[in-house]
Amino acid sequence: MPQKKISPKLLKEILKAQHCEITEYHIYSKLAKKIKHRENGRLLQRIAKDEYKHYKFWLKFTKRELKPKRKSLFFYYWISRIFGTTFGIKLMERGEEQAQINYKAILKQIPEAKEVLEDEEKHEAQLIKLIDEEKLKFIGSIVLGLNDALVELTGALAGLSFAFQDTKLIAPAGLITGIAASFSMASSEYLSNKSEGAHEKAFASALYTGFAYIVTVALLVLPYIIVPVLLPVFFIPHYIVCLVLTLIIAVAIIFFFNFYISVVKDFNFKKRFFEMAFLSLGIAALSFLIGFVVKITMGVEV
Repeated sequence: MPQKKISPKLLKEILKAQHCEITEYHIYSKLAKKIKHRENGRLLQRIAKDEYKHYKFWLKFTKRELKPKRKSLFFYYWISRIFGTTFGIKLMERGEEQAQINYKAILKQIPEAKEVLEDEEKHEAQLIKLIDEEKLKFIGSIVLGLNDALVELTGALAGLSFAFQDTKLIAPAGLITGIAASFSMASSEYLSNKSEGAHEKAFASALYTGFAYIVTVALLVLPYIIVPVLLPVFFIPHYIVCLVLTLIIAVAIIFFFNFYISVVKDFNFKKRFFEMAFLSLGIAALSFLIGFVVKITMGVEV
């Protein structure tokens, strides 16, 4: 057992690291028991063992047994169950990076801690990359469906809003357009995969593309259905309120989806978010202008 004199300040840093290790040990262990994919379960058990080994290492210096952080255990466990194991544990690792543990100060007094830190950074990162999740194999298909739905439907709803100016007409027109486009996109993805020889994943790719498209359509059209029911008419017409809410929902979808992708694929979040947001909102603005031109030139009156 080490007999090194630990200052109160350094002890505080070591306790932070120890607390993270025991919390992550319980998260990985709990996920390993629930996960259906056998190989993924084994990988998580291996990571859990590493975390417990690190916890025991810090325990030699603190002489204090710790319990896991309940809130973190609950949060990351359910995030992993709902949004996928890779997303949950990568998000957790990001949280650990932001815990502001002063490892430099620890290493000055405890050089043998270097092995633990290297183990954290390299070995666990390698194991996480080995986790096999079906949804991540089809992330390209999800991007295709979601991106096309955002670009096409925000534009269509903007154009329809100014052309019709009546939510009773805009909502069904948007739904019909969106659902028809989702079937078109799904069939195109299916045929594309078949033509490339990817017969095994053709149906699954089409399913992911179509599902992402339909969910996006439903969320974007939702304001045109619920606003007229819940909101009385004020100075601003319903179709304007609905269009604004639809654009806000579109930006929210872009934000959350790109955050998800940036975590699981280690992409640059800001670049992808602003690129996708600019494209969707730019098409919406152009379509609104086209709707205005069509209304004026063709005399559309509803």
